[in-house]
Amino acid sequence: CTVIFTRMATKDLHKPISVLFCNLAFSDLFTSFSGFWISMLFITNPDITIFGSKDMLAPYALYTMSILSTIYNLVSIAIERYLAVAESMRTRFRVARNHSIAAVLINWVLAFFLGCLPLMGWNCLHMEKNLSVLYSPFCVDYLIFIAIPNVVVAFIVPLFTYLRIIIILRKRKLKMKACGQATGTYKSAEIQVARTSIFIWLLTLISYAPFFAGVVFDATNHQCHIDLYPGVYIFRNCTAMLITMNCLGNPIIYTLKAKTLGAKLKALKCLSTNRVRACTV
Repeated sequence: CTVIFTRMATKDLHKPISVLFCNLAFSDLFTSFSGFWISMLFITNPDITIFGSKDMLAPYALYTMSILSTIYNLVSIAIERYLAVAESMRTRFRVARNHSIAAVLINWVLAFFLGCLPLMGWNCLHMEKNLSVLYSPFCVDYLIFIAIPNVVVAFIVPLFTYLRIIIILRKRKLKMKACGQATGTYKSAEIQVARTSIFIWLLTLISYAPFFAGVVFDATNHQCHIDLYPGVYIFRNCTAMLITMNCLGNPIIYTLKAKTLGAKLKALKCLSTNRVRACTV
């Protein structure tokens, strides 16, 4: 909420990346709210979170939708950062505010559709087979359908984009060095981007890898709920805590460091055009 109010109160919201930052804060807020809802249901009636109930469909659907929205926003931010650096030498294309708004709308529509599939009938309320042990009354095939492609996207796309940013900065630094120009700005930006990229990727890996492992276990498990109690459900609660910690880590990485990183990239964008053009001439 602090991130949202701060972004709304400043003029930085007009920047394309700030739109994505603010929307990421909304996604994290929904994730935290839905996680709190599930926690209250667990406190008041623990059996329905273990054996499944119709009352769990809505909070689990909201939880899934908010997590998917967070993942898509993280991917959108990674792509925007890549385009901001890769296209800084070109004048034909610029990431505009309208592009960020369009990406936000697409992210929410896709997350809403995929997250609400259990409410539309893809659940195992009246089925004894194919029932998820960890997330009843969700079906195992639905969890696999949601988890595998989105986990791959969450890990691969940011890793590729941030590596490409680091490679681009290094190549431009070498060009400037060959022309006898000072490379202090590029070196500082390269270190900052590399450090932030590692933090982002590790946070995503730590937050979502255990959940993915739980889905894989759910798909291969053939034991009943009672035989797995309480160890597996403690693991499930730990995965939920890690996802919530991701919601706390996102503002720290993206917002508290955004000013420094944004200043570096802005300076890099302005200086690179003049210096490399001068080098070309």
